[in-house]
Amino acid sequence: MASIKDVAAEAGVSVATVSRVLNDHPSVSADARTRVLAAVQTLGYRPNAVARSLRTDQTRTLGLVISDVLNPYFTELARSVEEEARALGYSVIIGNADERPDLQDHHVRTLLDRRIDGLLVSPTDGGSPGMLDAAREGTPMVFVDRWIAGVDVPVVRADGRAAVRDLVAHLHGLGHRRLAIIAGPAATTTGSERVEAFREALAEYGIALPGDYIGQGDFQAESGRRATERFLGLAEPPEVVFAADNLMALGALDAVRARGMRVPEDIALAAFDDIPWFVHTDPPITAIAQPTGELGRAAVRALVDRIEGRPPQSVTLPARLVVRRSCGEPALPEPSASSEPSPVTNRSTS
Repeated sequence: MASIKDVAAEAGVSVATVSRVLNDHPSVSADARTRVLAAVQTLGYRPNAVARSLRTDQTRTLGLVISDVLNPYFTELARSVEEEARALGYSVIIGNADERPDLQDHHVRTLLDRRIDGLLVSPTDGGSPGMLDAAREGTPMVFVDRWIAGVDVPVVRADGRAAVRDLVAHLHGLGHRRLAIIAGPAATTTGSERVEAFREALAEYGIALPGDYIGQGDFQAESGRRATERFLGLAEPPEVVFAADNLMALGALDAVRARGMRVPEDIALAAFDDIPWFVHTDPPITAIAQPTGELGRAAVRALVDRIEGRPPQSVTLPARLVVRRSCGEPALPEPSASSEPSPVTNRSTS
């Protein structure tokens, strides 16, 4: 393998000049920069990232620990994190906690051992000992999507309360009065917050949320199926099931269809966390959409600010209701052959 000395000899410059070119230092002349880059290409030189990290105490690498890589929401989040990090000159190593605190700690330890410059975490089950220790020890860290109260770490998240109110208003307007929710784990901020937002929104219309209409889920499809089976077995089943994440909504849909029932004719279904699949289900599912891509990008920017010595900012972005046809909404009329289709702002595929 070619060394930096070989590049310097080929370009006819000093090793220091090669180093400055590779680090994009502005003090190098255009001619020297051109010769160095040509030598790098000719010799196939690749900088030693490990050696560079030992000199600079930086690896230009970020760690991302997500709660469930199979959840399309976190898949999209990871993609936006990687894209923004790459644009800022960083690489990303991803760990999947699979909603398990022990796996979360495993990934945190592994990433810190690899000398990452900073860590993005969507905390599982209210946190885990290793992750909390890393935060308290001053590891550059940002919480994304979920957070832990009392831990001094910037948070980048969506606020779904207004969108949940919009959903309940929408359901009430359609004539629904018996509304149930499949909740996420109470130990997670997203799990507890969505239930409380739903309860508060129902109260504005004088509608109670009885215990029988709260199903305990774990953000996995199977828990959505089990909760919905229980709802359907009640003496007075709900008219609407609101699943607090997309995978639980798909499990709910499976349970309804297993009984030979139809959405929305027999029971309505809505979800938190919109995903591209929802527009292709029959019927398309009404959902609350989070600005997932922007959350990932904002989280990276906040973490890089922390790493590079700038004050990081917490960011809260609004979620929004996307109305489709799974709650008994009237179908849109087909446009006539002679008329131009008009845009519909409250119907979306994202």
